[in-house]
Amino acid sequence: MIMEIAYITISPGRADEFEEVLKSALDIVRGADGFIDVHVHRGIERPDVVMLAIAWETLEAHTVGFRESDRFIQWRAAISPFFAEPPSVEHWILR
Repeated sequence: MIMEIAYITISPGRADEFEEVLKSALDIVRGADGFIDVHVHRGIERPDVVMLAIAWETLEAHTVGFRESDRFIQWRAAISPFFAEPPSVEHWILR
């Protein structure tokens, strides 16, 4: 299992609005092949930063199956208007 960790910096003052949009946008991700689970965390020291932790069956389920699909286009269209900068994304092996 792989954990995708994405740090998303939201444009100042739009974090609450982003969280509302994110609730429905995550349904796009939840329907992807290889999706397992997702957790959303908002920063305390940096309240305009959201950390998404998305578990995938394999790295390829995320990097190929999801990112090369229409679902990814829909996902980014929903959330990218809130980005202050491009997200930072890393993948972690869960043991």
